[in-house]
Amino acid sequence: MQVGFLCYNGKYIPAADPIFTADNRSFRYGDGCFETLKVYQGHVLLADLHFERLLASLHLLHFDIPADFTKAFFVKQITDLCAKNNVSHLARVRVAVFRSDGGLYDPVNNLPNYIIQCWELSKSVLELNQNGLVTDIFPDVKKSCDKLSSIKSNNCLPYVMAAMYAKQHRLNEAILLNQYGRVADSTIANVFIVRNKVLYTPPTSEGGVCGVMRKYLLQTELPFKVEERPLDIDDLEMADEIFLTNAIYGIRWVGVFRDSSYGNATAAILHEVLHEGML
Repeated sequence: MQVGFLCYNGKYIPAADPIFTADNRSFRYGDGCFETLKVYQGHVLLADLHFERLLASLHLLHFDIPADFTKAFFVKQITDLCAKNNVSHLARVRVAVFRSDGGLYDPVNNLPNYIIQCWELSKSVLELNQNGLVTDIFPDVKKSCDKLSSIKSNNCLPYVMAAMYAKQHRLNEAILLNQYGRVADSTIANVFIVRNKVLYTPPTSEGGVCGVMRKYLLQTELPFKVEERPLDIDDLEMADEIFLTNAIYGIRWVGVFRDSSYGNATAAILHEVLHEGML
């Protein structure tokens, strides 16, 4: 449920107020990108990695980035909005950036506009999932492997369709493949497998989103070796464990993929390591 206020280009306005026209480029073309972040006890978790990804995405999309688009600028507006909505203790925040109105596919200018929204989160997101997720492959759409595939784009159709497929087939998550039939990512997360006590995840060149929690795991000293390499369906079926990562849930372990079942011994250890390192 949307709370009382949102932030639109630095102004705090009632969330129910209309702010777009039919010429909005995000509505028309999906022209922009977004970040989903977690705020805990008034702090934006992994703010450095989120802002690094946001700036990289804006550069790739050829936005003219204002000088005041800094990490401190966004962190203050995020924390102020959460405080205004009384959700600073634990919140999901969405920062959506889109190009200014005007033009057809060719824009009139490349100035960014942004909206920040926040929602209260349940404390369950701080815990490792008790029951393993049930997953399978989403067969209808393949993700491309190009320089835009790693962006959290405002055009989310592959993930929308994958989420609908998961719901129809009573899955908790659906895994998307790339144009080569290898693992890209899942509807809202990056994919890791465990094999012989080594963690493997596809490189971003395989078409998956450049996840912040994924990057944090790759950069953090862990009690396990972590490697990037392409994964196919056989790798999923032969894995000792599978888990999914994103900024809101951290780690969620997979219990079932097709006819294979998995445990969560590694995921449980990693969850504790992340919990101690971030909170």
